[in-house]
Amino acid sequence: MKWLITGASGMLGRDVVGELTSRGESVVGLDRAALDITRPEAVDAAVREHRPDLVVNCAAYTAVDDAETDEARALEINGAGPRLLARACAAHDARMIHVSTDYVFSGEARTTPYPEDHPTGPRTAYGRTKLAGERAVLEELPGASAVLRTAWLYGVHGSSFVRTMIGLEARRDTLDVVDDQRGQPTWSADVAERIADLGPRLGHDAHGVFHATDSGEATWYDLAREVFSLIGADPDRVRPTSSAAFPRPAPRPAYSALAHGRWQEIGLPLPRDWRSALHEALPRIRKEGLPRETP
Repeated sequence: MKWLITGASGMLGRDVVGELTSRGESVVGLDRAALDITRPEAVDAAVREHRPDLVVNCAAYTAVDDAETDEARALEINGAGPRLLARACAAHDARMIHVSTDYVFSGEARTTPYPEDHPTGPRTAYGRTKLAGERAVLEELPGASAVLRTAWLYGVHGSSFVRTMIGLEARRDTLDVVDDQRGQPTWSADVAERIADLGPRLGHDAHGVFHATDSGEATWYDLAREVFSLIGADPDRVRPTSSAAFPRPAPRPAYSALAHGRWQEIGLPLPRDWRSALHEALPRIRKEGLPRETP
């Protein structure tokens, strides 16, 4: 197979390129400078030139709070861009995997993980624009596309909550961290593996919506304590607080854990527990992901 990855310079995009390359796949990675997915001519030209069997769209407008006052631009990138990619895939006989988010759900009044077919109901501009992208891809490329919803991503590349906690541990005696938002911390490398596993099956025995998060549940407070423990710091230096202590323009979901039933349907194992992933990821993040001091 030949793969084309958009948003290839981002946290997940870099991991997808790396995972596919390690498997010996033919991969073309395009960052925003190489491909602006909101430009119809550029999108069609890229798919026509590279002739991929499968396009993975990791490009997105991810500034959740900024989207509240910039929804038109967010919709252009998160909604119109995926539609253009899906149309180009349909025109050039390619399949497509599109990365989405837990923000397509309301995140309210729930105590069990959202199944893939649960009704959506975004409460933020970001969530609305990402839902528009999901619908566009599934409409333009039925039977030959998949939407992968993920959440709470951290990785070796780019900024994340995990990297922030590592940095703050060295600079502060105590940290107040939100304990009333519950979700699934997810290593971007695990999502990249899911994408690589799903690709060959797509259009044959698999299509539609999948949830690509690590399993289990945690609050941000739980995650911060786990990070502290793993780097040899006292987790009791992390103190619980409420979302009200950190008001944001876009409301955060109180509960956004995702169920993983679709993976079993196509014969793939359920994702591993988030703690197992963090234990493996953290040494790599500390070695490769944190800024290095100038000698």
